[in-house]
Amino acid sequence: MSIWTRISDALSALSKGEPLTRVFDALRTPPERSVAFTIAVIALGAKMAKADGLVTRDEVTAFREVFQIAQGDEAGAARVFNLARQDVAGFDDYARRIKTMFRGERGTLTDLMEGLFHIAVADGVYHPNEDQFLWEVAEIFDMPEREFLTLRSRFVPDADPDPYAVLGVSPEMSLEEIRKVWRSRVREMHPDKMIARGVPAEAIKLAEKRLTDINDAWEKISKKG
Repeated sequence: MSIWTRISDALSALSKGEPLTRVFDALRTPPERSVAFTIAVIALGAKMAKADGLVTRDEVTAFREVFQIAQGDEAGAARVFNLARQDVAGFDDYARRIKTMFRGERGTLTDLMEGLFHIAVADGVYHPNEDQFLWEVAEIFDMPEREFLTLRSRFVPDADPDPYAVLGVSPEMSLEEIRKVWRSRVREMHPDKMIARGVPAEAIKLAEKRLTDINDAWEKISKKG
């Protein structure tokens, strides 16, 4: 069964009045965790896309870039997006459920936030309302401010990102300490590790930009050293 069919079935329960808590509670264990992760990105992404008052074609395209959608699954994916957009639950309700589901798994929540940032900047404009939206989601996820700013520095195209911020390190650290952080970040992006965290195989593309950004940051820092 296609992941989009499984997701669509789960979200259909929402459209029929099934409490959000029951839907997410049913998705706590593998292999349904990948369904839960995808619903999280869809639901929050659909609501965030309206934060600046307009859902653009670029934002929809960005979602398709995060999740590789086969031609035969396009109708199912569109239905999922529309169901999520029509759901009356607030984004904070979704975010709290997601936090509970992935409690203690910061890597998964970071993966999710990266997908949201990718969608937010897809139209070339990082709207203040989108920034506020993402700040609030990050606070619900208990994401440290420094980690949020690191993500934002990588995605928001208003200036060249600080390589130290991208890696989440400080200039006071030794080059060897920074090297260890860089290697650890690269290991975190191995597809097997991401899938183990609940990231569906269709969304492994999430790691491509992160790997590029992290390697570029390390290259800049190592040249300074």
